[in-house]
Amino acid sequence: MASSKKKLKVAIMGAKGYPYVYGGYDTMVKELGERLVAKGVHVRVYNHKALFKVKPRYVNGIECIYMGAVESKIGTQLSHTFFSMIHACFSDVDIIFVVNSGNGPIGWVSRFFRKKSVINVDGLEWLRPKWKGIGSRYFFWASRLATKYFDRIINDSDEMQRVYKELFNAESQVIAYGAAVKEDVEVAPIAKWGIEHQDYFLIVGRLVPDNNADLIIKGFLKSDSKKKLVIVGDVPFMDEYATLLKSLEDDRLLFLGYVTDPHELGAWYTHCYAYFHGHEYGGTNPAMLKALGYGCAILALDTPFNQEMLQNGKHGWYFQKEVDSVKDIVETAEASSERMEYFRKTAREGLIQKYNWDYVTEQYLAVFEELAGFKVINPSEEKKNLTEVES
Repeated sequence: MASSKKKLKVAIMGAKGYPYVYGGYDTMVKELGERLVAKGVHVRVYNHKALFKVKPRYVNGIECIYMGAVESKIGTQLSHTFFSMIHACFSDVDIIFVVNSGNGPIGWVSRFFRKKSVINVDGLEWLRPKWKGIGSRYFFWASRLATKYFDRIINDSDEMQRVYKELFNAESQVIAYGAAVKEDVEVAPIAKWGIEHQDYFLIVGRLVPDNNADLIIKGFLKSDSKKKLVIVGDVPFMDEYATLLKSLEDDRLLFLGYVTDPHELGAWYTHCYAYFHGHEYGGTNPAMLKALGYGCAILALDTPFNQEMLQNGKHGWYFQKEVDSVKDIVETAEASSERMEYFRKTAREGLIQKYNWDYVTEQYLAVFEELAGFKVINPSEEKKNLTEVES
């Protein structure tokens, strides 16, 4: 592949935007986009116009395009990606990078305009309890179309790669979600709740059925634990499932809702006795990576994805999707303080190279360069070469 002084231009769409960091995709856009810019790539991110009061054209070297959408519960995401795709196809970008398998059908636009395209398809959306009936069928159909219309399919775990091969007979490339080792945070930010170091178990995540907070709470309450169970997370809308959970009354339960201060959230991770991970249908999960980064002892639902992330039990224990299994693991964990301490001491070792954001960026860049047909010259390398020539 020849090198070129032409600047590689990549358009990113399908998330909420930059630097709007709310969920996993938004974090990926930030971490990946900033690193690509540092490597000499022109990065354009399509932002949801309604989410940004201030609309600067460039932020940290990333070009921001503020695109409108048909605002509705169902149509906002799809219409925003569709309008963004049209805009990108009439521009001079070399690569269009889309996130979310729900955007799969929109790949026909880039295929029609012969623009090279890549999609990160995330998890098994069609199995999530919130997508019943038509919603479930749509996500399955959309994921299948993504494999037909996009030039490259990216999955974030080996297990998800297997699923796409088995269900859709589609080849995909595994590029994991990135994470970083975190420093311990002092206990002060959580002291206001009257909670001490390792005096609680922790759940972090949206209060939706596929994260199984109800299962964990029921199992915990059935146990003989004297510790508390702290639940960080909520849903941004009125929801019967979440409301029912938050109505449970027990002195051992503490519902915090969203914790937006990253320092306080870091303290909750740092000082928990163990972190419960009940996510069921995703691939590489950001909350699990964050728990590893903060050195948590992890108790995870036994799924192929969680087995992969914890390296088949090297960095945590597993429970089954049964109330009694959760009860048993709570009591066993409390009776195994030495083992929990071992998991804490070795957790950060679980952030192996594939979860490193710099490594993740190198992999994405290689995909973009291959599809574009030329390699990017890193600004620092170009400067070094010029210095050597002048000397």
